[in-house]
Amino acid sequence: MFRTLQPLLFTLEPERAHRLALGALRMAGGRSRAADPRLAVRVAGLDVPSPIGLAAGFDKDALVPDALLARGFGFVEVGTLTPLPQAGNPQPRLFRLVEDGAVINRMGFNNGGQLAARARLAARRGQGGIVGVNIGANKDSADRIGDYAAGVGRMADVADYLTINISSPNTPGLRALQDPGALAALLSAVAGARRPDGPPVFLKVAPDLDPADVEMIAEAAIAGGMDALIVANTTVSRPALRSRHGGETGGLSGRPLAPLALDMLRRFAAAAGGRIPLISAGGIATADDLWERLLAGASLCQLYSALVYEGPGLARRIADDLVARMDREGVARIADLIGAGSTSTRPSRLGS
Repeated sequence: MFRTLQPLLFTLEPERAHRLALGALRMAGGRSRAADPRLAVRVAGLDVPSPIGLAAGFDKDALVPDALLARGFGFVEVGTLTPLPQAGNPQPRLFRLVEDGAVINRMGFNNGGQLAARARLAARRGQGGIVGVNIGANKDSADRIGDYAAGVGRMADVADYLTINISSPNTPGLRALQDPGALAALLSAVAGARRPDGPPVFLKVAPDLDPADVEMIAEAAIAGGMDALIVANTTVSRPALRSRHGGETGGLSGRPLAPLALDMLRRFAAAAGGRIPLISAGGIATADDLWERLLAGASLCQLYSALVYEGPGLARRIADDLVARMDREGVARIADLIGAGSTSTRPSRLGS
């Protein structure tokens, strides 16, 4: 069905097409099909039925998490959600780079705010499935660290995990929270806002980091009690691109990001040495991509931009392809792949 509709969707402005996709998912709903039990992974105390996750950005306002889980995702991350609603950056701010299998966005955390999303997430309690909440700070906030701490407290009881997003390139100055002093202050504030019985908290980092930054962030995340690192967000770098939109400002995602995201994953795997689970994002579109990330040290993976080109059935196709490859290669459990191609130690906190 998606292949038939794709040419029509691509005649529409990308944000309008995205809104239509969300509306179609809301109407379609759906019931989850149980994943093959061999795909299950335990990460940060969560029993995840499949390592195939949806990255934040697709369902910013927690409108359709269950419809997405029904389409084969092992977990779904909603957001980014800020304390107060905000419109985001001026349009146009989302661009398809069709020739490159990529997307550039400069959305700017457009969302309806945490309270509205919280009500929707509270209403789905008891439906099962792992839904994470990605937390950000308002663009005009006088206390961005306070925004993150407030978000942790506000969203903890409606999230299976929380993600602290300090790596978007589209909120001016946000990535400065990855600097040593600011990061220590942020992680201290987040730790103070966490509940003893609250969900695990992940930290999402940028792919545009120097080797020294990787070492520092890995050590800070471990010392600060983070339960996993998501590596990585969109990039401000620009590899060779063919699309006429290649010069647009914003974060680049999709196929051209894959080599950088894989390299950054390997760097964090080496720096962390198995002391914290890693979740890989960036340029993942096939079962082979996911297989490679698991071997490199990822416990879970997330995709988003590939949906633009492959449609909402992609997660289920990847799951089926993963199982087929496991059968061909004699792999009993997908968890056995984690870090098997890396010199770093397999994360010791996978089952914590």
